[in-house]
Amino acid sequence: MSINFPLILVIAVAVSGLLALFDLVVLAPRRRAAIAAYEGQIAESDPQVLERLNKEPLLVEYGKSFFPVLAIVLVLRSFLIEPFQIPSGSMKPTLEVGDFILVNKFAYGIRLPVLDTKIIEVEDPQRGDVMVFRYPSDPNINYIKRVVGLAGDEISYSSEKRLYINGQPVAEQLIGEEPGSLGSVQLYHEKLGEVEHQIRKEMGRYRREPGTVWTVPAGHYFMMGDNRDNSNDSRYWNDPKIAKDVLGMVPDKNIVGKAFAVWMSWPDPKLSHLPNFSRVGLIH
Repeated sequence: MSINFPLILVIAVAVSGLLALFDLVVLAPRRRAAIAAYEGQIAESDPQVLERLNKEPLLVEYGKSFFPVLAIVLVLRSFLIEPFQIPSGSMKPTLEVGDFILVNKFAYGIRLPVLDTKIIEVEDPQRGDVMVFRYPSDPNINYIKRVVGLAGDEISYSSEKRLYINGQPVAEQLIGEEPGSLGSVQLYHEKLGEVEHQIRKEMGRYRREPGTVWTVPAGHYFMMGDNRDNSNDSRYWNDPKIAKDVLGMVPDKNIVGKAFAVWMSWPDPKLSHLPNFSRVGLIH
C-alpha cells in the first residue's frame, strides 16, 4: 500500500496548528482568567495551584511542540529540497542502489504540496537533467530518470543500442568495459544538450523496443535511464488507460524536481554495513 506522505504531513501541520491556535484564542485566556480569579481570592498564592491552573492539556502541549517542527519540514520538503533514496540500478553508473540524493523542488517551478499545482514558473527541464517525477501509471510512485526528449522532439533507439534525437545520433564515446551478467558491459560518455555523463550498455541483453519513433507532445518529456538495458522508462511503459499520443511520456504536472547531489550511500542498511560518503558529490 502506498503512503501519501505529503498529505499526511499537511494534515499533521494543520491539526497541530489548529491546536496551537485554539489554545491561543480560547484556552490560554481561560487559564489566565482562572489564575486571576484565584489570586484575587487569597492573600498568598500557592505555586502548585498556579502551576495546575496554568497547565496546558496534553494534546495541546503536543500540538504546540510539534507545529513549528512540522511546519519547517513541510516548507523545506515542499518548496526547497527533498531527500530520496535510489531503490534500483536503472541509473547506473550515475546513481547506484542505496545512494541518498537531494532533489531541488523549485528548479522547475514552485508547486503547492499535495495538489501539485504550479503557482510560480521558474524554468523548464532541460535535455540531460536527472529528474524525479511521479510515474504516470501510478502517481504514488516516484521515478528517477534522465530527460532525453523535449516537446516536439522525435526520439528513436536503434537495435544497435544507439539513441537518436530528431534523426541525429547522440554523441557518445566508448570509455571501457566491465563484466556483466550476460557478457560484457560497455561504458560510454554521452552528451545530451550541455550535459556530459556516463551510460551503461549490456551487449548481451536485447529488449524489444515498443516503437520505432516517439514524438514528444507539448508539456511532456521522454525519459530514459542511464543503465540503458536495465531501465523501465519511456520506451517500455504500456498502460491502456493512457492515450496513445502521450503513452510513455511524463507530463509536466508529474514533475517532482531536479536531482542535483548525492549526500550519502547505504546500499545495504544493516548493522554490519555502515553508510559511506565516498560517492558524495554533484549529479551530472
